[in-house]
Amino acid sequence: MQALLALSRRIDALNELVGKVVAWLILAAVLLSSINALIRYTFNESSNAWLEGQWYLFSAVFLLCAGYTLRRDEHIRIDIISARLGARARAWIDVLGGLFFLLPATILIMVLSWPMVVDSYERHEMSSNAGGLLRWPAKVLIPAGLLLLAIQGISEIIKRVAFLSGRGPDPAGMTGHARPDQDKPLDTTLAEEHAA
Repeated sequence: MQALLALSRRIDALNELVGKVVAWLILAAVLLSSINALIRYTFNESSNAWLEGQWYLFSAVFLLCAGYTLRRDEHIRIDIISARLGARARAWIDVLGGLFFLLPATILIMVLSWPMVVDSYERHEMSSNAGGLLRWPAKVLIPAGLLLLAIQGISEIIKRVAFLSGRGPDPAGMTGHARPDQDKPLDTTLAEEHAA
């Protein structure tokens, strides 16, 4: 189990790094949008490449940060139900949901999207809009983002199995979300874990 927990920590670190780096693309998208609007209204000029660049940046943030979002437990949940359950019941829901829903869905979409990416790359597919961008860089974000989400799902399953077997702390207590049975914030929990 220790080897699996070490793998889980590496996956967590990878998605933390990706999330923090990719978050800067939001600033790039805002700057690109602002410059595009300024040029459009000042010089009455516009470019489809600038608009598509904004879409690509937004897509990169949305897709590449999916694993980071799962790591932070920020995906939408039905908290009305799960908040009333104990830590072990929530861990079981996460394990079963990860095994039977998250992993199969991410793997299926990765497998189905890869031929589309390869085809787009081989054909040097361009946007149908005049002055648009290459399409394959945007399409490659789909399997890349889902790969990051899938491996983070594996990490979350490992942490919950460790908790259920008594070999690890409650992962829900380390996400920063206050649960009804939780009284310590993320920073305190992580500091205590590293001190131990």
